[in-house]
Amino acid sequence: MKAIYPGSFDPITNGHLDIIERAAVFCDELIVAVLENTEKRCCFTAEERIEMIKESVQKLNNIRIISFNGLVVDLARREKANSLIRGMRDIGDFRFEWEAAQLNKIGGVETLFLMTNPNYAFISSSRIREIARFGGNVAHWVPESVYKRLQIFSRRSS
Repeated sequence: MKAIYPGSFDPITNGHLDIIERAAVFCDELIVAVLENTEKRCCFTAEERIEMIKESVQKLNNIRIISFNGLVVDLARREKANSLIRGMRDIGDFRFEWEAAQLNKIGGVETLFLMTNPNYAFISSSRIREIARFGGNVAHWVPESVYKRLQIFSRRSS
């Protein structure tokens, strides 16, 4: 099975890594697809986000990391992936992800949901950025290399 795990990953969190590691177990190839959304103001460039993910998944040998823009269903067709991986933290995620999954199914791509590990259910990249911006400690919620970059980011934001 070839699957795509799409997201902005700005930055990648331990919650994202948990989903990647669990999905990698049942995928022959897992493509982590970093969204380049020109409408969204990211803290890190797509290249920086890809580098952070590469640093974080070094021990996994069936992961490929790419950037993309446009519809994820089109990316899945181009990559000949048969499914999308999505993590769900709570009921709010469910509604959004369920609607997207229905549209992707019409486009011929199945969505597989993984429930987030309860230890990471309250983490989001936007919360991590906000805490880091104000000098808070996010070391428990992101990989070490990401934490170092966030410290630099928080100094730039001050």
